[in-house]
Amino acid sequence: MSPYADNLSCAEFQSRLAEMIGAGENVGADPHMQTCERCRKFVAELEAIAQAARELFPVVEPPDDLWENIESAIKSEK
Repeated sequence: MSPYADNLSCAEFQSRLAEMIGAGENVGADPHMQTCERCRKFVAELEAIAQAARELFPVVEPPDDLWENIESAIKSEK
């Protein structure tokens, strides 16, 4: 985290947000989030959108034998 993180404007904070999330940072612990109600609401809205997207497109685990079936199909084509 930048030593100047507590002096970020909302635009600067929001422009860094994807990078912070991608790096696994705790966005809620960011100094800007601690002092900015606007950005806390913004992040809460993003989290609600992300949750809704996960519900629309749930992760489906492939069957355990998927790779075996693919390998068998490839061998049978040869």
